[in-house]
Amino acid sequence: MTSLAVDETIARAIEVLKENDHGAYTIPTKGLYPFQWNWDSCLTALGLAHYDEARAWTEIETLFAHQWPDGMVPHIVFHVWSDGYFPGPEVWQTGRPTATSGITQPAVAGFAVRRLFDRAKDKKLASERARALLPKIDAWHRWFYESRDPKGVGLVAIIHPWESGRDNSIDWDDAFERVPTEGVEPYTRRDTLHADPAHRPTREQYDRYLWLVQHFRALGWDNARLHDASPFQIVDPGFNSILIRASSDLADLAEALGEKEIASANRARVEKGLAAMEQLWSEAHGQYLCLDRTTGKLVDSASVGGILPAFAAIPAARVASVATTVERLAGKARFVVPSHDPDDPRFDAKRYWRGPVWLVVNYMIADGLAAAGHGAVARRITQSSLDLITESGFAEYYDPHTGEPLGGGRFTWTAAMVIEFLKGRG
Repeated sequence: MTSLAVDETIARAIEVLKENDHGAYTIPTKGLYPFQWNWDSCLTALGLAHYDEARAWTEIETLFAHQWPDGMVPHIVFHVWSDGYFPGPEVWQTGRPTATSGITQPAVAGFAVRRLFDRAKDKKLASERARALLPKIDAWHRWFYESRDPKGVGLVAIIHPWESGRDNSIDWDDAFERVPTEGVEPYTRRDTLHADPAHRPTREQYDRYLWLVQHFRALGWDNARLHDASPFQIVDPGFNSILIRASSDLADLAEALGEKEIASANRARVEKGLAAMEQLWSEAHGQYLCLDRTTGKLVDSASVGGILPAFAAIPAARVASVATTVERLAGKARFVVPSHDPDDPRFDAKRYWRGPVWLVVNYMIADGLAAAGHGAVARRITQSSLDLITESGFAEYYDPHTGEPLGGGRFTWTAAMVIEFLKGRG
């Protein structure tokens, strides 16, 4: 891109962020997602910081203002009423002062806050805001290992596909078959009114999503019980690597701010988690695989979830293999990184997390690869991401073969990642 093209692209990205800004939080996009989403907000804050540092801190603070007493940070905060999204507060029934969902999402906040702090021009503001967030993020991390790692192995499980952020991934197919559909209350989806049904999860998957919500609701959203009560318990390497990276970043930030207990606790989580990740490694695939905690077996599914561990400080040999896997995928698709291996017969180039490219995942993978010395592969991912923007605008996700924009349009975190790709280098 020429410098003029860069400036124009950043200006267009900022327009998207501003139009989805509700003052103290952003929504992912109008219509399809009218509320505040957890990991969307944390990653969006990185883009906001390039033109308004104080607003970026507010984005994350607004999310954590709705943290549960046990430490969980919900995946949706329903700040306002809207009938444009299903399932809404009337389905979740979590009983929170401001309505929220009852499950969580990838713990990217520790990474985002550390990056905001490191880049801050207003160091006084950054110190004050980061110091206030530290114990809240630490409490969330503690909650993960207490509630989702009951045997203390160092890896946490998701108990609903929505927690992963990769809702309908092929990784979940076999385990999801164990989730019943009998007794699901009648419902009308809203997502397919805003996006092509062929790009979204199927009706059968939605039935199972809703069964789990109803099941957890019947247990009073008691996080001490939900893990063992769920027929769906998956140890996702992508989800865990985000938590491990966030714990490492939180430890560094806590050290810088003199909070030695928080630093020590998070370093211990990182050490144990990285050691445990080894059980998820697949030499045959050259990447990590999910573990089905119910069966105790690895899931034979080569998704982007097994490439995301490049984001954490995995061993050099492992990150080199992951980099090679990305290069191999680049030979199979015009744009990287597809959310599933195109050679898999279950691959679907247009359906949500079963094939399309997502810029937020690209950002994290590229960040990890660059830090580990695989700059050429990282630059390839970055360039592929920017090529998608040039061709197809700020879509939610993209067909890896054609670049067709899919899902929602004028998408907040996509725009934020573009700003990061263009301005956040170095």
